[in-house]
Amino acid sequence: MTKKKATLIGLVAILLWSTMVGLIRGVSEGLGPVGGAAMIYTLSGILLIVTVGFPDIRKFPPRYLIAGSVLFVSYEMCLALSLGYATTRHQAIEVGMVNYLWPSLTILFAILFNGLKSTLWVIPGLLISVTGVSWVLGGDSGLNIDDIRQNVISNPVSYLLAFCGAIIWAAYCTVTSKYAKGHNGITFFILLTALSLWLKYAFSDQPEMVFSWPVILKLFMVAFALGFGYAAWNTGILQGHVNVLAAASYFTPVLSSALAAVMLSAPLSFAFWQGALMVCGGSLLCWWATRRA
Repeated sequence: MTKKKATLIGLVAILLWSTMVGLIRGVSEGLGPVGGAAMIYTLSGILLIVTVGFPDIRKFPPRYLIAGSVLFVSYEMCLALSLGYATTRHQAIEVGMVNYLWPSLTILFAILFNGLKSTLWVIPGLLISVTGVSWVLGGDSGLNIDDIRQNVISNPVSYLLAFCGAIIWAAYCTVTSKYAKGHNGITFFILLTALSLWLKYAFSDQPEMVFSWPVILKLFMVAFALGFGYAAWNTGILQGHVNVLAAASYFTPVLSSALAAVMLSAPLSFAFWQGALMVCGGSLLCWWATRRA
């Protein structure tokens, strides 16, 4: 495996993950927010057993096993349910953009808790990312406080789940970097997420899952994107050019929104794209600040 080939495989992971907002939303429309998510993570877990294998969790550092399990499961549930509970397809794309605060927050947490060196440029980077998300939530008006407030109030559960998910994933990345010591628990964590979702499905009032060929196709596509995405990313990070992959990953919000808009037939306004570019630009500035330190 050459570095160039491994890097290309890592870039494929970014492309696969960029399809997830649109596909998760498509599955949830047929199978329900919880049932659809449970099916997605069950199939993804099976794929990961085949591609990555099941780890020996007895060898995991206890802090990584406990904190990683809780944070990973919490994040994946926040992401899937925030998209599933969105009232419209357009709102699902907006919710997905809120989730993409995590790259900037990950760098902030690494600075605060892991001792990552950075210049003061990280501060405007964070501000630009937050402004970009606010711009997206303002709709056609851009950065309009009243429109942002009304938009969030219309469905606070989805937006709050997405925002909490961004914080949780940043915390997960920080914990993994500090405590994993080379161990990869992704298969175990995905299956644990599936189990948690099935328990929620069994013990709460959920809509009936209605299977159709379009929903089944999207289900297998998103399971493939999630399962093989993690496998491809692991290859890229371990054997490829990490700096190239890190920089490329910060363009995921724009690529994800574009693919979701096509898959969900939900045209996005010029103001949305302005906000999306701000999120990408802010994340890149945060990353650049750590490179210059």
